[in-house]
Amino acid sequence: MILLESTLNNIPIMGVQTGSELAQLSTAIIDPATLSIVAYVVSGRLLTRHPSYLRIADIRELSDIGVIIDSIDEFIEPGDVIKIDEIVRLQFALTDMRVRDEKGTNLGKVVDFTIDTGSFYIQQLTVRRPLMRSLTDTELLVHRTQIIEINDKAIVVHSQAKAPEPERTEVVGSYVNPFRKPDSVTDTINQAQS
Repeated sequence: MILLESTLNNIPIMGVQTGSELAQLSTAIIDPATLSIVAYVVSGRLLTRHPSYLRIADIRELSDIGVIIDSIDEFIEPGDVIKIDEIVRLQFALTDMRVRDEKGTNLGKVVDFTIDTGSFYIQQLTVRRPLMRSLTDTELLVHRTQIIEINDKAIVVHSQAKAPEPERTEVVGSYVNPFRKPDSVTDTINQAQS
């Protein structure tokens, strides 16, 4: 299932063991190398340590009542998982990050993104356009395959591909414009046959 990440903010985390709400999802911890969510920062009154994290691998299901996990023992703390600690130290925040094309043109800022809930990979970025461009387009969608590079300052994407020029085809028996100069051998032959 594909969801906007903003719809997951502050949704309850339910425990199978107790059948009650244990905490709420807060901020996504995103690995910029793979553009995937590896964990979430969680908040709640039952938590003894702050910050606490919920690894994506510990989520059993994402349902209409919230995120379902086995028990409160699934929450981890800083220092428990080295890979998550390394990613947290990067302080990578996808929201409000600038998006530029490979030519350096500013395309806008990331305001939201969609995730695949099966893998928690980020699929598309929703980019709010700069003021002058927002008169024609208010938002731009960027698929993960269009991303070339993610650095400290911006996300670099492929510039728009040049639209292919339409092919000109002659229909047999079609009208030939006598004022147009022939631009190919085919046009000259067609005019001679008419």
